[in-house]
Amino acid sequence: METHSSHLTSETQAERERLAGILGDLTPEQWDTPSLCDGWRVREVVAHMTMPYRTKSIGVLAGLVRAGFSFNRYADRDARSTTRAMSDAELLDLLRRNVDHPWQPPGGGEVGALSHDVIHGLDFTEPLGLPPAPAERLALVLASTKPRQLKYFGVDLGGRKLAATDSDVSVGDGSTVVAMTSKDILLVVTGRRALDEVPQASR
Repeated sequence: METHSSHLTSETQAERERLAGILGDLTPEQWDTPSLCDGWRVREVVAHMTMPYRTKSIGVLAGLVRAGFSFNRYADRDARSTTRAMSDAELLDLLRRNVDHPWQPPGGGEVGALSHDVIHGLDFTEPLGLPPAPAERLALVLASTKPRQLKYFGVDLGGRKLAATDSDVSVGDGSTVVAMTSKDILLVVTGRRALDEVPQASR
C-alpha cells in the first residue's frame, strides 16, 4: 500500500506530466494569454514553475538580496527574465525533463511541491478554459490549508465553511456552509477568485 508521502510524490509527478501535456498542445497565442497571476502570461507562470530546476540556493539568495528580500519581487523578476532568455519550447522541455525532480519548497514538504504545481496549473488552465487537476488531487492540496495560508493570500472566509461537492474536503470552520467544487474552493482560498464570484455557490 502506498504511503502518504509516496502518494503525494506520485501525484506531483502526475500533475507535472498532465500540465506538460496541456502546454505541448498550446498555440503561441495561448502561451501569450494573461494568467490569473497579475502581470504574468502563461509563459511567465511556466517559467516560475521551472524556477526550482534552474536555480541553486546561492542564486536564490543573491536574487532575494537584490529584490530587497521580497520573494514576490524576486520571483517576478526571475519569471520575466527567464521568458526573455528561453523560448516556450525550451520552457516546456525543462518542465518535461524535471517531472521526477525532488524539489520541495522550504518548510512545505511533499504537499508543498504538489500545491505549487496544482495552484500554478490553475493560473493558466482557468483563463484558457482547460481542465483542472482531478478533484482528488485538488483535495490533497486543500486538506493542507491552514489559517496562516489564508492570511498570506489575504482571504477572509467570514465565518463560512467551504465544502467540496466533488471530494470529501472542506476549508474553514464557520457555521454557514458554502458548497462548491474543489477547484473553486482552491481558487477562493488562494485569492484567485472572490467567494461572491463563484457560480452556483449555495449560501
